[in-house]
Amino acid sequence: MSLFISSLNSGSNGNCYYIGNQDEAVLIDGGISCRETEMRMKRIGLPMKRVRAIFVSHEHSDHISGVTRLSKKYRLPVYITKSTLQNGNLMLGEDLALGFRAYEPIRIGNLSVTAFPKFHDAIDPHSFIIESDTVKVGVFTDIGQTCEHLIKHFKQCNAVFLESNYDEEMLETGKYPWSLKNRIRGGRGHLSNAQALQLFMEHKSAQLTHLFLSHLSKHNNSPKLVKDLFKKMADGTEIIIAPRNKETQLYHIRNIEVNRLQRTKSQRSQLQLTLFQ
Repeated sequence: MSLFISSLNSGSNGNCYYIGNQDEAVLIDGGISCRETEMRMKRIGLPMKRVRAIFVSHEHSDHISGVTRLSKKYRLPVYITKSTLQNGNLMLGEDLALGFRAYEPIRIGNLSVTAFPKFHDAIDPHSFIIESDTVKVGVFTDIGQTCEHLIKHFKQCNAVFLESNYDEEMLETGKYPWSLKNRIRGGRGHLSNAQALQLFMEHKSAQLTHLFLSHLSKHNNSPKLVKDLFKKMADGTEIIIAPRNKETQLYHIRNIEVNRLQRTKSQRSQLQLTLFQ
């Protein structure tokens, strides 16, 4: 089994991530308009009918601004905690607003989606793991700090959308007011490049094939800077920048360990057949 994934938009202007197999898919957050979501999916050959649900990480507008329209137009269930629904003021039909709890998997066809808590300045924020058979994809953005939940799940992933929001020096010397600077770096805001890189270097597993550096700040980061930083330590993992104004291409994610074992088993079987011919 494998998964197809794309960042449709990533940044403070909107966040939306597509993860699916050949038959069904989910969106993690819906922070761009319904029209933009449709257009971007169409450009990479994805039909909207494949999307079966939206999962909402928290109530900030860059994660929910397109959710209501998407849900109503396509009759999509929205998985969202009760407090996030209330604080986000989303006008969803009662039959379409469904709850979830941390560490309780939700089945969407052959996909399994599991939420876990994170540090962020929202009412009830969660990250997500999407799984299909042996393949796992993580969506880990809007995280103020690494924690045991994040580390545990990062180690399991074949691909990750990982926040790398700001360069510490650029934030320090930039024009943001001190109150905003301290909110961003205060443990319930966002991960810096250095924090994300430390997580990657210390907890990257052999099966992590793709790393999408996500939610980059427009004013306090540079796509080239952060990509160069991670490429030096990539060690075989493909490094992709999730842009803040367009979609990425569609990536096909497989479990390389399972593929390797299957090839080895096939080679052994072929060798046995040859020996007995």
